[in-house]
Amino acid sequence: MSPAPRFLLNGAPVDLSGIVPQTTLLAWLRDERRLTGTKEGCAEGDCGACTVMLAERDGARLAWKPVNACIRLMPSLAGTAVFTVESLADADGALHPVQEAMREQHGSQCGFCTPGFVMTLFGLYKNACKPTRETIDDALSGNLCRCTGYRPIVAAAKRMYALASPRDWRACGVSADGSRITTPDEERLAESLAMLAPVDTVEGEHAGQRYVLPADEDALARAYAATPGARLVGGATDVGLWVTKQHRDLGTLIFTGAASGMRRIARDADGLVIGAAASLEDAFAALDEPYPELHETWIRFGSPPIRHSGTLGGNVANGSPIGDSMPVLIALGATVRLRQGDAQRDVPIEDFYLGYQQNALRPAEFVASIRVPERDDGLLLRAWKASKRYDQDISAVFACFALRVHDGVVTQARIGCGGVAPIPSRARATERALSGKRWCEAAIEEAARVLEHEFAPIDDMRASAAYRRTVLGNLMRRLWLDAGAGVATRIDWRAKEPA
Repeated sequence: MSPAPRFLLNGAPVDLSGIVPQTTLLAWLRDERRLTGTKEGCAEGDCGACTVMLAERDGARLAWKPVNACIRLMPSLAGTAVFTVESLADADGALHPVQEAMREQHGSQCGFCTPGFVMTLFGLYKNACKPTRETIDDALSGNLCRCTGYRPIVAAAKRMYALASPRDWRACGVSADGSRITTPDEERLAESLAMLAPVDTVEGEHAGQRYVLPADEDALARAYAATPGARLVGGATDVGLWVTKQHRDLGTLIFTGAASGMRRIARDADGLVIGAAASLEDAFAALDEPYPELHETWIRFGSPPIRHSGTLGGNVANGSPIGDSMPVLIALGATVRLRQGDAQRDVPIEDFYLGYQQNALRPAEFVASIRVPERDDGLLLRAWKASKRYDQDISAVFACFALRVHDGVVTQARIGCGGVAPIPSRARATERALSGKRWCEAAIEEAARVLEHEFAPIDDMRASAAYRRTVLGNLMRRLWLDAGAGVATRIDWRAKEPA
């Protein structure tokens, strides 16, 4: 066993052994350290008032990630560095360029949301040298402002790079060609984190609550087999709400992110293998390269703080009928690798879901990885989401279409749908209606009518059942309008539109 796990808070080491495991970072910062610049707004990762910066080792470099402190559980911080808004100003009180830009551009009024915005912009400052407006908007999508609106905050995001930079870890290292570089202080911080990182499995208990930080996947399998009733936790973007909203006792917690190899993303001859503990941000970035048509899907999935904490394996295991990743994975023909002790098996993702909040996991079995097949150059791929807001909203309807068209005939169709059934679902009847048919508007119209009646959606606060059925059919019609007659025997998927 390793010594008690530790992390760095604003540069100073913190021992995690005396902290109740299901304590959130936000509660601990405010109640125990009196760092009240980090605010509580929604307590569910939506408003961004609690945003802090998390630094993790990425090889010899550091990865800077904005995260929501309100739903981040303390043991998951082992081996990381956390920075709050109090750490940004110089010792003499001089403002950081981000803070100065917000002041100069009048980006704050009531001030409640300002620390979260500052930390979000600080993450942008550390990760991007010349961000586009799309990049700025995506960075800010997890922060809510009802006072100034976003115009002055966007102006601050553009202005901050022109202001004088501090000379330590807070600096944005930029080379002569404008690319991001690692500063000497960041190198020293990375060395400090290397010394803090647990090398063996860590187990701890405090106030009757127990947690395990497995060193690798084998240790995770053993720990879960020994305590099958334990709660597996990735980024706690869902489980965290059980603490903040439901005040539940979660029992023994096993954190997947500490397990070596569980966050690995690798490509082989058969496709992409994504470890279950890989963050959504990293998983989506890996999928973006072979499947660029899905980029909008990923940037509309939560917000950067959610995507940096949440994991693809957790999203898959959760199996929410309104989750956006599962319909995409269904359409792409992904498989889920499940592990129970030393035994492993692969299950097509559409067969993993058995019913509402029910899946194919056996006792002490867990999601180890997700495999996405290598792309076929003949693939026609589109995915669309219908929701009330563009950013960070739950889907009313989501549909992903993956078709192969050869010599004007649909030779294969896979369609994944969300928001229209108790589970993420494959539209098999619609696939049959398309397969073998000529690629023409009449065939698409027939398939649209089938899709409109394939599922039995419900009425809820997001949409009516009738609306959902209509949207499903219209998304099929949109596929024709978007690709239509431009689809020939081969599709250049690297281009914005089919060749």
